[in-house]
Amino acid sequence: MKFEFKFIDKKQGSIKDDILSGLTVALALVPEAVAFSFVAGVSPIVGLYGAFMMGLITSIFGGRPGMISGATGAMAVVMVSLVQQGNAIGDGQGLQYLFATLILAGTIQALFGFFKLGKFIRLVPHSVMMGFVNGLAIVIFLSQLNMFKAGGEWLSGTPLYTMLGLVGLTMAIMVLLPKLSKAIPAALIGILVVTAIVIFGNIETETVRSFIQSGGGDSIKAGLPTFDVPVIPFNLETLKLIFPFAMILAAVGLIESLMTLNLVDELTETRGSGNREAAAQGLANIVNGFFGGMGGCAMIGQSIINIKSGGRGRLSGIVAAVMLLVFILFASSYIEMIPIAALVGVMFMVVIGTFAWSTFNIINKIPVSDLIVILLVTGLTVAFDLAIAVLAGVVVSALVFSWENAKRIRARKSVDEHGIKHYEIFGPLFFGSTALFQSKFDVQNDPNEVIVDFKESRIADQSAIEAINKLAERYQKAGKTIHLRHLSHDCIKLVKKAEAICDVNVLEDPNYFVAIDHYNKLIKLQAKLNKNATS
Repeated sequence: MKFEFKFIDKKQGSIKDDILSGLTVALALVPEAVAFSFVAGVSPIVGLYGAFMMGLITSIFGGRPGMISGATGAMAVVMVSLVQQGNAIGDGQGLQYLFATLILAGTIQALFGFFKLGKFIRLVPHSVMMGFVNGLAIVIFLSQLNMFKAGGEWLSGTPLYTMLGLVGLTMAIMVLLPKLSKAIPAALIGILVVTAIVIFGNIETETVRSFIQSGGGDSIKAGLPTFDVPVIPFNLETLKLIFPFAMILAAVGLIESLMTLNLVDELTETRGSGNREAAAQGLANIVNGFFGGMGGCAMIGQSIINIKSGGRGRLSGIVAAVMLLVFILFASSYIEMIPIAALVGVMFMVVIGTFAWSTFNIINKIPVSDLIVILLVTGLTVAFDLAIAVLAGVVVSALVFSWENAKRIRARKSVDEHGIKHYEIFGPLFFGSTALFQSKFDVQNDPNEVIVDFKESRIADQSAIEAINKLAERYQKAGKTIHLRHLSHDCIKLVKKAEAICDVNVLEDPNYFVAIDHYNKLIKLQAKLNKNATS
């Protein structure tokens, strides 16, 4: 089952599409980076620098062309406590501790990619993925609601109606324009049209400038980021403080980036490299630590804006990052004139495109356990953060899988003409099925010779090996012999105890003969000799 995203053209991009989509993304990145810097408790310039460096480095070296990285809310909420604890140590030291933590977190991420651990994203089930996109869509939607506030109070009356009207106009342009022409990204046209209406119509509404000032900032204008080593004590106490935060930031960044990569793969019907992306994310965060950015990871909202606007290549991300820097250096006054309503309208369209609406169509068609996982991941993403949600979803899915497979262990029983009882085992033997496996055997009433055939089963773990050892002990205590058949070589190496007290088929014979087969032949040969001797 694939996600269905409306308004997304899966055709290959072009240089023109990449440039225009990159410009659109850059405009949308400004208020996001500023907002997340406020969340983390740092200057808006730190957030903008972070978005620029994350976007540029991952676009060049990352494993997913077309995916956008920048300062994110998922990582910002982790940074808050770190910055506060750093400030408590020394006035203004919180930012320095943040930079040091980013360097360590980036190193962890780079090692993750270097050792090719990105493949573990395969363990994320589809139900978790659906819960992830649904939860993230809700989080993006809720974050945009804060834009409907002024001075901490909800808008009302004319300001509210003006805001809603401008948001609605932006969304209408994004829906209708692609039906007429796809030459220019609809999001970019929506932003430009609404901005022109506000400026030339002299309409009073919240702008990027007023948004920054309401958060305690002044302007987004600044110079180039400069290299600097974090000024903190390099000792064990510092490591104890920053290491837990570095691990959390690395995990959150990797999970969000790799899952966004999978989502963009779905959208574009192409395949990215998780290991390369992890290494690039790590490098970008290290650079952020040395050049004064707040770091970040992949951004699902901006990535979808880019894909919807036609961006497919690395050029789109590079243009977005470079244009963001251009805004900071030369065009801050113009960017600050953009009405927040235009950017909110774009993000609302992202919400519509991100949410997996097919969830409602499959409610009655999927297992209840999958539906529970979808709801669980969605709820945890909204209530806590992505890392907790995904980990919880994977754990629950794994437990459900184990439980279902634990019930599939079966034993077909038969007694041959020699009075030897055969147990043919079906299904996986692992920690969850060992108890049911043991219950299949009637040791006391079984004959003296028993064959257990694992041809249709699979010994999965140490618990299964121990179950076989215990079974062998039970038969030995009862004075009976057990023969194990069709065990794989790796299992035979582990069944040391069983090998010492019973006959184990070592699979050297391609016909899988076991000791009991040779025993039967000897019985028949002895009977034939006795018959000849008698005659």
